[in-house]
Amino acid sequence: MKILIGSDFKSSDYKNQLKEYLVKQGFEIVDKTEGQELDFFQASKLVTEGMINEEGQKAIVIDEYGTGSFNVCTKHKGIVCAQVADEHSAKMTRDHNNTSIITLGSKITNLEMAKKISDKFLLSEYSGGRHQVRVDMLNKMA
Repeated sequence: MKILIGSDFKSSDYKNQLKEYLVKQGFEIVDKTEGQELDFFQASKLVTEGMINEEGQKAIVIDEYGTGSFNVCTKHKGIVCAQVADEHSAKMTRDHNNTSIITLGSKITNLEMAKKISDKFLLSEYSGGRHQVRVDMLNKMA
């Protein structure tokens, strides 16, 4: 599975450590912000546009608190994004909302938890069914 990842310049070390972990787990990682010192707006926009252009199946965006990136990602039509800080939310947002991007806060979620969150998000599948009504509503909004 091809995963897009990106971060603002303040979270690049965190992103690189998470990226290294994900590669070891067997994921193909495309770092949309590698070697760049971008703010959260620019980083989020690059990753989201990559998802819109079908460069990956899922994505992770990291800034200090996750909120700024979440705000940017959700402004794009066809993108369902969730800011997550725990494993259960990572699984459920994928399962019920067909979330394609999650955002993480490097200042609020330690790296070990970020690894667990990423595993849950990336390995969970969308349930569809009764949840599709909400997903369709979300997709009409942006």
